[in-house]
Amino acid sequence: MNFEVIVFLSNDSKNLLYEARKIRTNVFVSEQGVPPELEYQGDEEAQHYLIKVSNRYIATARWRKTTTGIKLERFAVLPDFRNSGVGKIILEAVLKDVIPLNEAIYLHAQEKAVNFYLKNNFIVEGNMFMEAGIKHYKMVYGG
Repeated sequence: MNFEVIVFLSNDSKNLLYEARKIRTNVFVSEQGVPPELEYQGDEEAQHYLIKVSNRYIATARWRKTTTGIKLERFAVLPDFRNSGVGKIILEAVLKDVIPLNEAIYLHAQEKAVNFYLKNNFIVEGNMFMEAGIKHYKMVYGG
């Protein structure tokens, strides 16, 4: 499959933000029960990513600067495309942009995604915690 990576800011393209939110609504709100008001917080100050294949948007992610570094967030892949390598493609696209910023890079990984991030040079830091009713772990990028 030929994946196209699209990078944008919220204010650059309301159409692309709409597509990213559609994926996140499917994955986080519908599948996992995350309240919509929590899901879309922070979109305005984030750098967003979409993966497109055959004119269909299939995955999204974002990052934003926080007081403790660069936080990677909202990694979502539509069910039909999970375990296809698209998660690694979008993670690598995000890391390519944030590593040169020379800041701490971290994320809050859902428990079921921890092994994916471990395989991609992240390290668990601290204990499990609940976020939006889902078990998470803070993970930091180890390069």
